[in-house]
Amino acid sequence: MNHNSPDLHSVLHFVADPIQLHLTDCHSQPLESTQVPTPPSSHHGSPVVDDPLQETTLVSVSTTFYPGAPHHSLPPDVVFLSSDNVFFYAHSHILFNASDNAFNSLLPSPFPSKDDHEPIIITVSETSAVLNIILHLMYDISCVHYSPPFPLLVNAVDRLPVYGVNPKIRIVPSSPLYSLLLSHAPLFPLELYALASAHDLYDLAVATSSHLLSFQLATLTDEMAARIGPVYLKRLFFLHFGRSDALKRVLLPPPHPHPPTPWCDFTEQKKLTRAWALASAYLAWDARPDLSTSTMESALRPLTEHLTCENCQQALQDRIKNLIVQWSVVKRTI
Repeated sequence: MNHNSPDLHSVLHFVADPIQLHLTDCHSQPLESTQVPTPPSSHHGSPVVDDPLQETTLVSVSTTFYPGAPHHSLPPDVVFLSSDNVFFYAHSHILFNASDNAFNSLLPSPFPSKDDHEPIIITVSETSAVLNIILHLMYDISCVHYSPPFPLLVNAVDRLPVYGVNPKIRIVPSSPLYSLLLSHAPLFPLELYALASAHDLYDLAVATSSHLLSFQLATLTDEMAARIGPVYLKRLFFLHFGRSDALKRVLLPPPHPHPPTPWCDFTEQKKLTRAWALASAYLAWDARPDLSTSTMESALRPLTEHLTCENCQQALQDRIKNLIVQWSVVKRTI
C-alpha cells in the first residue's frame, strides 16, 4: 500500500461532483478515463504569472469506477492508482468477496472502518486497461463498451490469479466476461482455447473447440501445446480423430439396393455401388473434421446424372439424405 500518493482531498475536490466529470470516449487509448483539470489558484487582480508550477494539472479517473458511479449505492472506500496514473474508485467488501488473497495483499486486513478514514489510495503495477477488466470482472459488470482487444483480455485473465481471483469460478457462461471472450472465438479460436485450457475453463473450451475443426494439428507449436496442456490437448486431438473416423464410418455403406426389375437387376445396380464407393473414397481420402454437408452433396449428387433407373435415383437420394443427417449429429466439440 502506497501512502505517498497524491493527496486524496485534492482528488475528491475535483471529481466528486458528477457534473464536473467530462466522460469522453477514448477507445484508442489504453482505458477510457476522465481528464479532470485542477483549477489554478485564484488571486483577485493579480497579473498572469508565466510559471510552469501554475499550469493546470490533469487527473485521470476511470469512467466506470469514479465517485458516485451508479453501479453501487455505497461510497467507495479504496482508490487504486494504475501504473499509467489512472484512479479507480472501488469498494473493499466487493474486492474481499472476489479475492482470496486480499487483492494480492494490497488491502489491509482488517480493513479500517469507513467512519475512521477517507478512502485508502493503493498503487498497483497493472496498467489502467488491465485493471479496468479485472475490476469489471470482480463487480460482475460488462466491459464490452470499452471494446478491449483480445490480447488485452488474455493478459487480464492471466493476471487474475495474482489478485486472488479464480478464473474457473468467475468466468462462467452467465458472466459478462465469458460472453465477451467467446465473441472472439471465430477470429482467435486457438488462442482462446489455450486460454480456457490454461485456467480449466471447461465450458469456454467446449464452446471454442467447434471453431477449431479446420485447424491443422500439425501446425501446432511447442509453445502453444505447452500452454494448452496435456488434458485439453488430448481432447482436441480426439475431437479431430473422432470426427474423421466417424466420417469414414458413415460414408462406407452404399445405397440400399431395390428389388430387381426387368430393366434393372442386381448386376445393373452394382454400377451405383461402384460409383458410390469411388465418390465416398474421394471424400474419405482427406477426411477433414470440418467437412461441410454442402461439400458432401456436391460430390455425391452428380451420381444421379448417370442413373437411368428411377428406383436407383431414389435410393441414392435417400442415402445422401441419411448421410447428411448422420454427419450433422456427430459431436462437434470436445
